[in-house]
Amino acid sequence: MCDSCQAYGLFKGAAPIGICYGRVANNLPQPSSVVNLIKSNGIKYVRLFDIDPTTLKSFSGTRINLTIGVPNELLPFLANAKEATTLSWLQSNVFAHIPANQVRYIAVGNEVFLKDPFYTPHVITAILNLYQALKTLNLTNSIKLSSPQAASVVTNSYPPSAATFDPYIESAIIPLVQYLYDSRSPFMVNVYPYFSYINNKNHVSLDYALFKSKNNTVRDGALTYSNLFDASVDAFVSAMEKVGFEGVPVVVTETGWPTKAGEAASDENASVYNGNVVRRAADDVGTPRRPETGVEAYLFDLFDENKKGGEEYEKHFGIFGLDGVKAYDIDFN
Repeated sequence: MCDSCQAYGLFKGAAPIGICYGRVANNLPQPSSVVNLIKSNGIKYVRLFDIDPTTLKSFSGTRINLTIGVPNELLPFLANAKEATTLSWLQSNVFAHIPANQVRYIAVGNEVFLKDPFYTPHVITAILNLYQALKTLNLTNSIKLSSPQAASVVTNSYPPSAATFDPYIESAIIPLVQYLYDSRSPFMVNVYPYFSYINNKNHVSLDYALFKSKNNTVRDGALTYSNLFDASVDAFVSAMEKVGFEGVPVVVTETGWPTKAGEAASDENASVYNGNVVRRAADDVGTPRRPETGVEAYLFDLFDENKKGGEEYEKHFGIFGLDGVKAYDIDFN
């Protein structure tokens, strides 16, 4: 049981379940229409990837809790800014558009250490400067800072208890985990069993990735894993414990399954995967290492994003069509 997770006040009752509102597209509905769609589906938690003022204003007064992303390219500015400048930036770019009581997290950068390493030296300094600004505003208890990581920052993750942080980024990630521990903030990670499946089909079965495994389980000492999602989350718990930090909560800031353009990408599989993530959060189902602590998670993505790079399937994670109709059956309530 993660006593610290309860002490941090992050998870009480059902674990929060949210959705990512990615906007790497040129055909999306207006933010005001998107907010109405989110409200009508009972979604109470949303992750944004930038500080677009029109988008932030559209959420103002809705009681929807936001994770607001600070783009990687802003990290050098925030890392080098004086305290007064950081405070002014936070007030004019965030709190001028959205009430502080709707901001749950500020995600400082995204997948920086492995995918955008130019900005690595700026992550923890930017976080510390933003923390001081929040402290000036008496908001450090209600708004938590973290920096979402790619799942690949851990190595040797099979079995989960063997997981360690990639030694090439350990010098950057340990100060981050130290901050999270000290400030009672969560470790944020983007978990995609779909990627693990298509890249390691000899070792990862489709059923194991989709929460459908009954006989094909993974033993890890006294613990048994029946799905890759749990194993991935617990790998991070193990890696943090190995560098001396126990009890840091894990929040899955992205997870999802594509609906087309890739092997095993379909409406049916996306419905099974995302539906299980939602149900487990609603039932406060934990992982084998933390069975009494549900996993807060954000489904990726609200819509398909037709301007995303990479493989074609990366454009097709949308749960809703542009007309607001669900691509498949899923209930957020």
